[in-house]
Amino acid sequence: MAFSWWFSRLRSSSRTIFTHFRSSQFQNYTTPSTAVSEVISSKGKNPFLWWSSYLVPISAASLLIQFQSNPSFSDSFDTDSRGVGIGGKGSTEFVVKGSHRSVPQELINDLKAICGNDFFYGILLFEFLKVKQVSSLLEATLCSNLVIGLENMSMDYEERSVHGKPQNSFHKAVNIPDIVIFPRSEQEVSLIVKSCNKHKVPIVPYGGATSIEGHTLSPHGGVCIDLSQMKSVKALHVRDMDVVVEPGIGWMELNEYLEPYGLFFPLDPGPGATIGGMCATRCSGSLAVRYGTMRENVINLKVVLANGDVVKTGNRARKSAAGYDLTRLVIGSEGTLGVITEVTLRLQKIPQYSVVARCNFPSIKDAADVAIATMMSGIQVSRVELMDEVQVKAINIANGSNLPETPTLLFEFVGTEAYSREQTRLVQKIASEHNGSDFIFAEEPEAKKELWKMRKEALWACFAMEPEYEAMISDVCVPLSQLAELISKSKEVLDASPLICAVVAHAGDGNFHTLILFDPNNEEHRKEAERLNHFMVQAALSMEGTCTGEHGVGTGKMKYLEQELGIENLRTMKSIKAALDPNNIMNPGKLIPPHVCF
Repeated sequence: MAFSWWFSRLRSSSRTIFTHFRSSQFQNYTTPSTAVSEVISSKGKNPFLWWSSYLVPISAASLLIQFQSNPSFSDSFDTDSRGVGIGGKGSTEFVVKGSHRSVPQELINDLKAICGNDFFYGILLFEFLKVKQVSSLLEATLCSNLVIGLENMSMDYEERSVHGKPQNSFHKAVNIPDIVIFPRSEQEVSLIVKSCNKHKVPIVPYGGATSIEGHTLSPHGGVCIDLSQMKSVKALHVRDMDVVVEPGIGWMELNEYLEPYGLFFPLDPGPGATIGGMCATRCSGSLAVRYGTMRENVINLKVVLANGDVVKTGNRARKSAAGYDLTRLVIGSEGTLGVITEVTLRLQKIPQYSVVARCNFPSIKDAADVAIATMMSGIQVSRVELMDEVQVKAINIANGSNLPETPTLLFEFVGTEAYSREQTRLVQKIASEHNGSDFIFAEEPEAKKELWKMRKEALWACFAMEPEYEAMISDVCVPLSQLAELISKSKEVLDASPLICAVVAHAGDGNFHTLILFDPNNEEHRKEAERLNHFMVQAALSMEGTCTGEHGVGTGKMKYLEQELGIENLRTMKSIKAALDPNNIMNPGKLIPPHVCF
């Protein structure tokens, strides 16, 4: 009866698991998981893990589910065994190619043992306690643990396909991950990475999947480490204004947790972004003009290196001159140096008062000039966001609104009530000197939310214009004094294109995006989108700017790095990568262009 109850629980818990169960055979294993047992015996600290590693051969025959026997899954992709890469200097490739080899069965056994520690230990207890007439409550607890153990690893095609195709990115790869694994602890991540390194199998860390430059693609197959189960708040130090979190927690979830304490984390990238991914891409957002980027808001990290070692990059002091700044080295490394397992973040007090303002302009240059003049005046704005007339039109279509379809600036001012209102009046005066009109501001929460909504929904509003299209999103950033010229030059080219192109900008720090809509099935569309993106990158680089202000490199921006940084810089980066990851298993094919050699 107990077994039948467990089986029905398992069957209802996961469609994917049950699919494997129906088509599988029971299997005995004759050798223990060597990588797992080596690590655990050397530590000698966790008898649960030690037992679980040896339970694979002795008790798997009774309940272990055999996953699909072929570990190499590239079913609908044409793998390129030559290992051709993408992203080198002058590359125009669209699909990321890569070599692929089958994942060794020994590694699969290792990963089953690692992710199913509670599962296999539960089997032993379950078999033992069943004879002793265990209570129904304890029986239910044990059976629940069995189901959880099964769900921490997947070789299901649909699961792997989702993890291999970024939802908000036009980038694609010829392969998808062979295995998706969901670790629950830093120790499990360390064991997973150690085992993958032993077998020289690629690893791709996976967070909220909101990145748009192909960071989470798996062009070489391998193991995708999804950190979504590691999302706890480990410690909050209210008086120090910092918090220690696991990488899978989202910034929006974190701010909900912090609100009762009067604190918040000030970075606001796209909804769904997780703290680990935000560290990996060195992201920012609309509040960066006041609070800085991820680089300025992370105090320390814990990182699992390619050999499985866990490194803590510093303590909680607000400043330190002790040794190399490993925290800043890992931030922006995009998973190529290690897997982030813990983050200590700097927090801010929730502002006492805020005002949101909107102003329209006859030209985008006028709007950009006001953003520059505002920053030059010393006014401490917390946000300065710019939208062109195409973006405002998209918002009208998406929301059924009737906003003036002209270039628009949005501001936010924070502080005391008197200070916020004073800053608002000063900016209104600056705007009037640059042909600004229809200057309105809101102080009530709902009114502020409604004003700010138009910027937050920019991307989705654009898709309302062409629902079947994809978006190529530029991310250039220039010194603030160059912003007006760059946007003006870009708008001339964008307006002459047959594609729909909308401009949005974090105008206070010189960072602007163009949302270029194109038909993914139309090769001419794709080439035109790439031409426009290339033009803006080249224009930004000519002004001592960057090809990516906040989205990161991934696979999409590698081809511009030598021009921006120089070959010596890239060789130094590759030297660091080779020293920390000699087997090149950590997110290979990303960040460092393939043509760079020592």
